[in-house]
Amino acid sequence: MKSSSRAPSATSLPRAPRDDAGARSRRYLITMGIRILCFVLMVVVTPYGWYTWVFGIGAVLLPYIAVVMANVSQNVRPPDAERPELAIPATPHDAPKPDSGILRVEETRVVTAADEPDERE
Repeated sequence: MKSSSRAPSATSLPRAPRDDAGARSRRYLITMGIRILCFVLMVVVTPYGWYTWVFGIGAVLLPYIAVVMANVSQNVRPPDAERPELAIPATPHDAPKPDSGILRVEETRVVTAADEPDERE
């Protein structure tokens, strides 16, 4: 149980996996569309010159870039560290009143003869 007085914000929640996969697919398809455009421009644009090489390099490198971008999730924010000592109450709670309807169970240690130290040693 957290003892934080701050409620979690809905805007600080990570993106849903379905939405994240959709955004990654969209980025991949856009990048591959640019690759196809580079292929077409490499062949269609004349006279051939230095820009033909740029379109060719784009057509060759864009699949790698598209795959890397599609595999990177937007949920790369590191999780907030939790301090467990804040979850443990510093003082014991007051015992409930008998008429409150709460049943309180406490454990006690039972000392047996086997647990007592042997005085002969």
